[in-house]
Amino acid sequence: MSPDVRTERDPLGTLEVPASALWGIQTERARRNFPISGLRPLPGFIDAVVRIKRAAALTHQALGTLDAQRANAIVRAADEVLAGQHRDQFVVDPYQAGAGTSHNMNVNEVLANRANELLGALRGSYAPVHPNDHVNQAQSTNDVIPTAIRLAVLAAFPAFDEAASALERALADRGRAFDDVIKAGRTHLQDAMPIRLGQEFAAYAATVARARVRLARALDDLRDLGIGGTAVGTGVNAEPGYAAHVVRQLRDDTGIAVREGADRVQLMQSMGDVAAFHAVLRVFAADVTKIANDLRLMASGPRTGLNEIVLPAVQPGSSIMPGKVNPSIVEMVNQVCLQIIGNDATVSAAAERGELELNVMMPVIAHNVLFSITIFGNALGVLADKCVSGIQANREQAAYWVERSAALATALAPVIGYARAADLAKRSVAEGVLIRDLAAREQVLPPDQLARLLDLDRLTREDDA
Repeated sequence: MSPDVRTERDPLGTLEVPASALWGIQTERARRNFPISGLRPLPGFIDAVVRIKRAAALTHQALGTLDAQRANAIVRAADEVLAGQHRDQFVVDPYQAGAGTSHNMNVNEVLANRANELLGALRGSYAPVHPNDHVNQAQSTNDVIPTAIRLAVLAAFPAFDEAASALERALADRGRAFDDVIKAGRTHLQDAMPIRLGQEFAAYAATVARARVRLARALDDLRDLGIGGTAVGTGVNAEPGYAAHVVRQLRDDTGIAVREGADRVQLMQSMGDVAAFHAVLRVFAADVTKIANDLRLMASGPRTGLNEIVLPAVQPGSSIMPGKVNPSIVEMVNQVCLQIIGNDATVSAAAERGELELNVMMPVIAHNVLFSITIFGNALGVLADKCVSGIQANREQAAYWVERSAALATALAPVIGYARAADLAKRSVAEGVLIRDLAAREQVLPPDQLARLLDLDRLTREDDA
């Protein structure tokens, strides 16, 4: 046999495994069976499964069902992985067999092989630590993977929420800075009544704030863990007290406020809590897409567009047109949001594919949810730091457009009537004359009354009257 491989055996027979690999035969079968995307499991998902294995080993030791030597070796191996070592050993494509058995066994084999090395044994010997009997003791893929999805999202959320909070703060800051900038409002991309640029940005900040509240509410349901349900949620082969102890150990290890689920059968059957969280993430992405689109529109030009705001220049915008600068950051954000909306279609479809006691589509759910929260959080942070915080108002251009809005005739309608105001609006557009000048020329109202009705600042503060 080549020194580059070792031969291992499982219930299906024997197979050669790279001698240098910490993974074993079941991982190797999955690696060969699923050469699908070239992707590896996301780091947060690896961490979550490893943390479950670590907590289980400590629980078994505390309950007297696993000796200290084996338990300590598993914990040491897990700690190495959590510290960033052996990451190249997690090799199963996210598009794999249902439920995530392959990924679960990848973790079991890596931890078992490394634990045995720490105890002086060889890789592939699986003695004294066995991947199924000891690392996976009182566990099933069926309770490990749904628990890991929840744990991984909970662990990733604080960084995501900080990025969202940074965006909220940046938008609110621009709202305050632009509170005195009066601009043309637009509905249907047509002239509408004046609005302050600061009001628009303050509203964007409020949209982000509301999304953060919705996400926090949806996140709370993910704190219920079904670990201890084992094969079908009934807890077969798990000792009394095991589930509560593992949850307590995970809470102590991570600082995350997780709790023992009241109905482990339900938590195994349903991916509804995860799908609901991602659905809220998708709604947030839709809101951020709208904000990004608005920024692109208001920054359009600089000569042939609205040019009401100036986005920070972060890179040249064209390989052929000198001096062109594109809204690169918001274009990136748009693409990320579209990806999240697409991911949500996958997550929601996968959530309904569960049959009876298990949803076997968990691997694709796990990948998409964690991918979404990762790229969305990164995008929000970049949007806040490299774009929103540096936006400047083009006050002159905003003033230019608002005076030319045909919708200003609306302010006269309560006094002169809708029909006459509509006639003024049409003539203003046809003749290229400002509403203010046309109304003065036609003497539709006394000058002082006309000036009061067309006071632009007052028109943006009617609610304060």
